Amino acid sequence: MNAHHLLKVYPIRISILLIFLTVTSNWSQEKELPQLHDDPAKEDLKVGLVLSGGGAKGLAHIGALKIIEDAGVRIDYIGGTSMGAIVGALYASGYRAQELDSIFRSVDFDTFIQDLLPRDAKTFYEREDSEKYAVTLPFDNFKIGLPKGLSKGQNFYNQFSRYTAHVNDINDFDELPIPFFCMATNIETGQQILLDKGYLPEAVAASGALPSIFSPVELNGILMTDGGVANNYPVKEIKEKGAEIIIGIDVQDSLISKDKLNSVTNIMLQISNFRTFNAMKDKVSETDVYIKPAIMDFSVMSFDRADEIIKSGEKAAFSNYEKLKEIAQRQKPSEPREKVPENPENILISNLYITGNKRYTRAYIKGKLKLKTPRVTTYEKLNEGINNLSATGNFDRVSHRLIDGDEGKELALSVKESENKMLLRFALHYDDLYQTAALVNVTRKSLLFNNDVLSLDVALGDNIRYNLDYYIDKGFYWSTGLKYSYTNFKKAFDFDFIGQFGEVPDLDINTIDVDYTDFNAQAYAETLLNQTFSVGLGAEYKRLRIISETFGEDENQIPRTVFDDSDYWSAFGYFKFDTYDNKYFPKRGILFEGDIHTYLFSSDFTNSFDEFSIAKAHLGYARPLFQNISINTSLEAGTKIGNNAINSLDFLLGGFGARTINNFIPFYGYDFLSIAGQSFIKGLISIDYEIFKKNHVNVAANFANVGNKLFSTGDWFASPAFTGYSLGYGLDTFAGPVQIKYSYSPEIDESNWFFSVGFWF
Repeated sequence: MNAHHLLKVYPIRISILLIFLTVTSNWSQEKELPQLHDDPAKEDLKVGLVLSGGGAKGLAHIGALKIIEDAGVRIDYIGGTSMGAIVGALYASGYRAQELDSIFRSVDFDTFIQDLLPRDAKTFYEREDSEKYAVTLPFDNFKIGLPKGLSKGQNFYNQFSRYTAHVNDINDFDELPIPFFCMATNIETGQQILLDKGYLPEAVAASGALPSIFSPVELNGILMTDGGVANNYPVKEIKEKGAEIIIGIDVQDSLISKDKLNSVTNIMLQISNFRTFNAMKDKVSETDVYIKPAIMDFSVMSFDRADEIIKSGEKAAFSNYEKLKEIAQRQKPSEPREKVPENPENILISNLYITGNKRYTRAYIKGKLKLKTPRVTTYEKLNEGINNLSATGNFDRVSHRLIDGDEGKELALSVKESENKMLLRFALHYDDLYQTAALVNVTRKSLLFNNDVLSLDVALGDNIRYNLDYYIDKGFYWSTGLKYSYTNFKKAFDFDFIGQFGEVPDLDINTIDVDYTDFNAQAYAETLLNQTFSVGLGAEYKRLRIISETFGEDENQIPRTVFDDSDYWSAFGYFKFDTYDNKYFPKRGILFEGDIHTYLFSSDFTNSFDEFSIAKAHLGYARPLFQNISINTSLEAGTKIGNNAINSLDFLLGGFGARTINNFIPFYGYDFLSIAGQSFIKGLISIDYEIFKKNHVNVAANFANVGNKLFSTGDWFASPAFTGYSLGYGLDTFAGPVQIKYSYSPEIDESNWFFSVGFWF
């Protein structure tokens, strides 16, 4: 054979040899299923399923489970971590893969993660509190701290408890339809903790307490966080349970490349993944069927891409379909799994047992729960009450369990009271009346009594305001409080309008600058009726000072005009019913507010005081018209009863706002405080279209009659003398709404722009 021939033949042979070696190498890496029994007829493989954590990426477990079911594999043990624990526990409790698919597609993960609480579930006090502050920080011993997590995981806990209600009497997870365990991490030592006994929702909540997202969970005296920190893929532990064949679904992150380490979140995630990534090198070799979905393009928070993530799990599992079929063939047929019973909508709670409370009384807790026993309620209402109790900030954890009793269910409630008693809170706001303001609040709880709250608001900006509030919350019983507030603003009024407050000289000017100051102190008591009504009564001291430096001289020859500088003492009562789902952009609900003040005494700056009363009421109704389109209608009315000489407390209509004082009434088409009268009636209709999530476009029309004796003369029923229309845009943010309104009134042929940012306070 000559050299030329060798050069032609050998490369071909070498190429064939390389191809053969490559193929045989790949075959050697394809792991064979172990032969565990000599007699195939007696073989019945015990299969363990390992589900790793990975946040939203864990939704791929559901897709993989669909294929595993389709192949006919019987799962005998499940071990999971974090999101793997959530999916695994539900599957172990009896749900099929398709049912899990339906459950997770219906979940609002924003609500789960942030513990968002429906507005109508809160008590009136918590509702007002949550609609004022944008940021809340611990402030014990006057030292600013940081919260333990974005959320306490209360919404998740509540919903998971409902989904697993059919197994809530099982304390040993080996007795579930499929034996189960999950992994958590001791946050003090970093050691892993295997949880296979206790109350299933508590164990899964501890395993899924993702650091910085969910607060740590204390169980059995141990503070626990996400199990993925210590063991994100418990393959060794499931073998020790008795599994002979391991199917593992791995959705944890790979290490991030240098060019993507461009944020604190990614850097912290990279550091967290060092341990689990290195540990997986050995754990993969211990897995008989290793399923690794392609989830690189998703993050731990990609819950909005559930469809894609679930499909990635299906695809990855299907590539192992033949192996899965082989496993199924080596198992004896299992009995069909029973369908998980549906939870009834209504539940009878016959008794309530509370443990863990030391400072807060049983009455206080029941008041926040809005629950009196025995009572027929729903899971939704029960969860709302538990969330409201958690939202007070007085409890680090609120755990509950429904236990079958002789008559209905017994609610066992376990609370862990927060050691944090002091808060520092902030908010920002701008509107066209009070102008720019930065709100700083200091709140002290349990100052004199276990269930009291002392709160000081100081609004710094163009017009300084403050509010001091002391409240003793007794739940369903009569609660008591003290309030002291100071409000001040300066406003240019139309000269003709000022004439309604008293005689003024005929000057050649269009507007007068008025300085309006209100000091107000109240002592009051209030109670809840039928869980949704609030009734209160009290006594009030008010100092009202209205002056202008535009013209005139006072008695001390200071260049200014004093319209009122009087002290007033009154008794008052009020009634509230409010089920609006959103204060600023209501889509559904009813609002009713009624109030009456009887002014008994005055220092009488004007020398014209006689006892009089002011009564007013507001009725609103909101409902959806079509998808993302809702209508809100309201009717307001008020009248002065008695002395007509004092006009500084008359009704003043005009402007736009969500928080007013005295008898200021918002009215589109007119500037703030442009219409005055001793009685009024106003109707409003507004249509709101949520064009994108939290983005609103709305149109409104309002009509009013204003006069001194509308209701005694019948003029309130006449054609409206004042009309106004508006077109607006609003953005609902965590710091409150951003709103802009263009309004126009045809009778004065004038338009106004109104602009506001942040919660009104």
